[in-house]
Amino acid sequence: MNAFLLQYLPIVIFLGIAAALGIIFILFAAGVAPKAPDPEKLSSYECGFNAFDDARMKFDVRFYLVSILFIIFDLEVAFLFPWAVALMKLPAAMGQFAFWSMMSFLGVLTVGFIYEWKKGALEWE
Repeated sequence: MNAFLLQYLPIVIFLGIAAALGIIFILFAAGVAPKAPDPEKLSSYECGFNAFDDARMKFDVRFYLVSILFIIFDLEVAFLFPWAVALMKLPAAMGQFAFWSMMSFLGVLTVGFIYEWKKGALEWE
């Protein structure tokens, strides 16, 4: 049984070092951090504007819409880079399929972008 448990010793050592480093970093940050932050840092800030009234009041959701659009088109770029690198390494028949698949993906995103543009979702007043 000891030989079997000895196989897990590196994992236990790794977890112990990771826990010790985590605790050390937290204690170090607590010791070094400034104790009197300025009032601007302590002010409540959420959703792109300062809190000014009751939390149950209605507010404009365009900030969230723009952030979601950014995430969607940022993911488009995240898919585009690996695809472009791998495209040249594919055989000709598979390369054609990969090319037209990506063009259809970009076409759907372009149609969605044009739709949102025409609906005025990108207009900021």
